[in-house]
Amino acid sequence: MRTDMLGRNMKILRVANNLTQEQMADYLGIGRSAYSNYEDGRREPQVDVLEKFASVVGCELATLYEVDEAAVRSQLVCAFRTEGLSHDDLEEIASFKRLVLSYLKMERMLND
Repeated sequence: MRTDMLGRNMKILRVANNLTQEQMADYLGIGRSAYSNYEDGRREPQVDVLEKFASVVGCELATLYEVDEAAVRSQLVCAFRTEGLSHDDLEEIASFKRLVLSYLKMERMLND
């Protein structure tokens, strides 16, 4: 059950960011078939892979385990054009999204 939910959320976030499985696998440093197993719920990724995934799609790690699909979709920080992006481009996007996510967390803390 947990891997099905995790895989569903990974797919939602990957597709929302207009990334292919091949692009995501390359960025994560794994094979496309291994990545496909994660989305299909056949295997659960290691924490370091999940952290890297979360940074490139712009969500908190906990979002990957969210039961409510609408809550997952609401976590999207921003999306980019993805045609022709290199591994280094994805690293830059992940850095930017981590910065935006940190800013949003600080805003929530200040408003609570």
